[in-house]
Amino acid sequence: MEPTIYDVARAAGVAPSTVSRAFTKPARVNAATRVRVLAAAAEVGYRHSPQNRSLPGGRHRTVAMVLSDITNPHFFELIRGAEQRVKAADATLVIVNGEESERIEENQIHDLAPGVDGFVLASSRLRDEALREVARRHRVVLLNREVTGLTSVALDTTSGCRQILQHLASLGHRSLVYCAGPPGSWMGAARWSALSAGAEEHGMTAHRVGPYTPTVANGGVAADGALRTGATALVAHNDLLAIGVLRRLAQRGIGVPADVSVVGFDDIFAAEFVHPSLTTLGGPGAHAGRLAVELLIDQFAGRAGAEDEQIRLPTELVLRESSGPAPQAA
Repeated sequence: MEPTIYDVARAAGVAPSTVSRAFTKPARVNAATRVRVLAAAAEVGYRHSPQNRSLPGGRHRTVAMVLSDITNPHFFELIRGAEQRVKAADATLVIVNGEESERIEENQIHDLAPGVDGFVLASSRLRDEALREVARRHRVVLLNREVTGLTSVALDTTSGCRQILQHLASLGHRSLVYCAGPPGSWMGAARWSALSAGAEEHGMTAHRVGPYTPTVANGGVAADGALRTGATALVAHNDLLAIGVLRRLAQRGIGVPADVSVVGFDDIFAAEFVHPSLTTLGGPGAHAGRLAVELLIDQFAGRAGAEDEQIRLPTELVLRESSGPAPQAA
């Protein structure tokens, strides 16, 4: 196999982007570093020419990132990380919106396939078998989704939900309600499974209401449905839905966290600025985006095992004002 800039980067102990600049924009690289890069290139047998493709095996030097909902701020960090890694490979990132629709997502993949080298599918709404079929025809890495036999990057949902349960139980809560998101959300199903399975262990009961479209606008109906269960803690599918819940509770004169605690998922930038500020489960979004592209590049390079690797990243419960002690029974 022809040596690539990734081989040179490993030999020189620098980033692939530094190798690229050493050849294409030498004025932007320290002289000593460029000497080290050139020596490493000679050592591994790499020859640079304008026709070299730093995306191994790529015909188009283009990666497509398909998002289930481009308006969701949760995806901003994923995009940022993916873009950084694609740029380091001297390639282009194309971002498209699946609009929370299985049909639209499928059409987007079909239309883009002739002009891209691979896909990062973020929170895909396709069924498992449909994703396997896509992976049989194209290079694919899943984000926020897992399918047996396919490469994926996802947050450790079980561990994250355990953090939520431990936090609420420590505050004296004995019941929670989960406001579910879209029926096709794999992550939503995983969250409910972890919350419902772990509730009894923490001395709690778990209820589920929904599904709801996970937007601020739908938080009102989610809050009304959740209050009917009598639970003292409300866990929303994502921060957008949770923010809508907070607004509705304020309209109804229900105190947060005095009367009910609210927890979200994703730790979007707005979670810190709403009132009360939102307790939420977050994770390394930019790193997840970079890692997904890295795994896709590994597939381009033909690395063994690159087509069925599943990585789970750690989560962090960010404690803010929306969660507090359970109210005393009347």
